[in-house]
Amino acid sequence: MSMLKLGPVRQVAYVVKDIETAMQEWIKLGVGPWFYAAKVPVENFTYKGQPSDVQFAAALTNSGDLQIELIQQLNDAPSLYRDFIASGVEGIQHISHWLDTEGYEKKYQELIGLGFMVGHEGTIGVNGRFAYFIHDKLPGTVLEVSEMSGFKGEYFKAIAEICAKWDGTDPIRR
Repeated sequence: MSMLKLGPVRQVAYVVKDIETAMQEWIKLGVGPWFYAAKVPVENFTYKGQPSDVQFAAALTNSGDLQIELIQQLNDAPSLYRDFIASGVEGIQHISHWLDTEGYEKKYQELIGLGFMVGHEGTIGVNGRFAYFIHDKLPGTVLEVSEMSGFKGEYFKAIAEICAKWDGTDPIRR
């Protein structure tokens, strides 16, 4: 039993070198449709406390209640995505827990209190904060807490509903 009580894992995220190829491989497995943003509108992004002008593409789909995310960094700005690819691997980079605004604040502080540090964080839209936490004693582990109040939460809910009824047509929605 997890005493941290972050809630269920809601997302598994893969960092890849080529998002177009990755989407096609998942589609061959019958996974989709993918909701693809060629450049995610992230704001206030910091890497280990320092501003970073990261640019990345992302694609989202669902398998039941679990969201699958593909991420491709588009520049060489400091980020945990860049660090992951630089290590010579592609694949699962983090898991995400989705929280309301109050839960986000509480779990953010709780993770800091447990010795985690913010690897990177930013905002997507109003009430769309996200933070990736790392810990020296847990190498290779990245935990994300993501605020789901507002548009981002509604958008992710709509994706899950559409994916539940997907008939195989229009597999990439840009």
